[in-house]
Amino acid sequence: MINYAYFVLQMKADKILKSRKGQNTVEYLLMLSVVVGVVLAAGMALKHFMPGLFSQIQTMISGAAGSLGSSAGNH
Repeated sequence: MINYAYFVLQMKADKILKSRKGQNTVEYLLMLSVVVGVVLAAGMALKHFMPGLFSQIQTMISGAAGSLGSSAGNH
């Protein structure tokens, strides 16, 4: 009787351990966490670079708009 109970418990434990029902969810969550980590790391790396880049773009646009405005009356 004890051997039968042990066998049944072992079979149920094997069935639970071999269950792959939630494995896909865990894999997708791990992939999502890696993607979020990469995006955050890229954001931190570009944090100091971006303000200077936007300032350069703003200066270029202002210069181009100014040159267009000053040369418009010369036609």
